[in-house]
Amino acid sequence: MKLHTTGIALLLLCTLLNPSQATATAIGNLKKFISETRTVRAHFAQTLYDKQARTLQESAGTLQFERPEKFRWSYDKPYAQLIIGNGVKVWFYDPDLNQVTARPFTNAIGSSPAALLAGNSSIEDNFELHELGLQNDMEWLEAIPKNKESAFEFVQMAFSTDGELKIMALRDALGQTTVLVFSDLQKNPELTPDTFQFTPPDNADVINE
Repeated sequence: MKLHTTGIALLLLCTLLNPSQATATAIGNLKKFISETRTVRAHFAQTLYDKQARTLQESAGTLQFERPEKFRWSYDKPYAQLIIGNGVKVWFYDPDLNQVTARPFTNAIGSSPAALLAGNSSIEDNFELHELGLQNDMEWLEAIPKNKESAFEFVQMAFSTDGELKIMALRDALGQTTVLVFSDLQKNPELTPDTFQFTPPDNADVINE
């Protein structure tokens, strides 16, 4: 799925600088999504933009999560990468380097975007939520991490008018924006327990943090 850089960048710019009148719909959609969705499987297209909304990198893959606190992000393009969290640890695996980085789950998820989708606590425990209103037939909200040491300044989410999650946009401390566009999102699919388990391959370089 190819992203159109100019269109996404302009959409984000309009949302940030000229939000329409808040309708309290996006936050309601997020809370409903969390309360009614135990598992998710979806495809995603991810684009990284610099401060000037120029494309730095495009990637794509699949994601799966099971509440509470289990998720699997699998990148297929432009190179393979795997991120798995099981509530105790989070593993970052780079097949090309045969390198695994393992971090305690609480250190890795906290105020991260994964906490919005797969977290165990109330959303408001980790984020301040603000309505951004209707833009391009989607309801937008902004989530600002309460933890000031979070890697992200904010996360924005867009829902279609029928409540489907469509976009997540994240701005980091360097002013770069990562946009995730979801497709083929399935709610409450059956996921096997081994989906969220990871054993480092033989001879892999394992780094524990």
